[in-house]
Amino acid sequence: MEGRMADGPSRHPSRLSCPSRRSCPMQVPVDVRDFDFDLPPELIAQDPAPERTAARLLYLCRETGALAHSTVSGLPRLLHAGHLLVVNNTRVFPARLLGRRVPSGGAVECLLIRRIGPDVKDNGSRAAETWEALMHPGQKLKPGSQAIFEGRPALHAEVLERHFYGRRLIRLWTEDGSDVAAAVDAIGHVPLPPYIKRDAAAADRHRYQTMFARERGSVAAPTAGLHFTPALLQALAARGVDVVEVTLHVGYGTFQPVRVERVEDHRVEAEQYEITEAAAASINRALETDRRVIAVGTTTTRTLETVGAAHDGRIVPGSGASGLFIYPGFVFRIVGGLLTNFHLPRSSLVMLVAAFAGRERVLDAYRVAIEQRYRFYSYGDAMLIV
Repeated sequence: MEGRMADGPSRHPSRLSCPSRRSCPMQVPVDVRDFDFDLPPELIAQDPAPERTAARLLYLCRETGALAHSTVSGLPRLLHAGHLLVVNNTRVFPARLLGRRVPSGGAVECLLIRRIGPDVKDNGSRAAETWEALMHPGQKLKPGSQAIFEGRPALHAEVLERHFYGRRLIRLWTEDGSDVAAAVDAIGHVPLPPYIKRDAAAADRHRYQTMFARERGSVAAPTAGLHFTPALLQALAARGVDVVEVTLHVGYGTFQPVRVERVEDHRVEAEQYEITEAAAASINRALETDRRVIAVGTTTTRTLETVGAAHDGRIVPGSGASGLFIYPGFVFRIVGGLLTNFHLPRSSLVMLVAAFAGRERVLDAYRVAIEQRYRFYSYGDAMLIV
């Protein structure tokens, strides 16, 4: 492990001390350009690290701005007994469908984004599902257009409505009337993010899924969780670090660009979450005893802070939808630490990280990460902020 501080003398990262959980001063920049930075395209990770815990880890002390370099395998040495990690147990489903238009036979690609409403019946009285989707080629897929995605069974689609930014409302049904979700799981492809410039490989079905993945529903992975393995969990447990799970189903809005000039004018798409009674109790016990709650990923952060804001700083069990947009000026009630990957310039995700640690400190840390050739985005390296 490298113990050299990026902006100061050499110290072992495990001895870095950040005593304050919520005391970092916040500025409130309102211009989206305040979150821009130059990122060399070759630093956008196209493949995962050979081993999940081999990813590099940049440590940032939230209070002092001190930096240190490690790897994810060294995470237990950076945490302390009593810390509580909260992870997202959503599971990515193979939302990318490849087929042909009916009757022309031209190629068609469909990315399922969000299921709309309950099951319906099509004209043949077969069970069908209604989805919001992105489809290509968009100019040829008008309302009434149909497509087929071959498999056993084949999956059929009909465009119902055209929406903004290439989105469509579609109806899906199987040729034999069987379960649509099972057909999608059988014939769909892993929905790799748009900045990964290659086709999905067989290995991505495993690597673009966290070890916690249980609850089907996401079109993108909660990427901070991709770094965990059973062995790492064992090492964390030996250190006295507890882990609990919540669920937030990641939607395509995670890739949504910020198209406005003023930060506060941006809106994020709502995503469904669920917190069990056991998870809520564990998190509340940690808060009551002043133990640090560390969110693994921005999705977990938004889940916890959505519920905490609605319940005076406490977590209650239940389900709902989070449309919370976190940017500098936000007051964190639950989260006292954050493990996250490196994010896009001018994105809502980098704004969330800046809200937690301060914009200048985060941008300074990103500059160091770029200088040190850290890998960015979903299959990239990680950052621990405490």
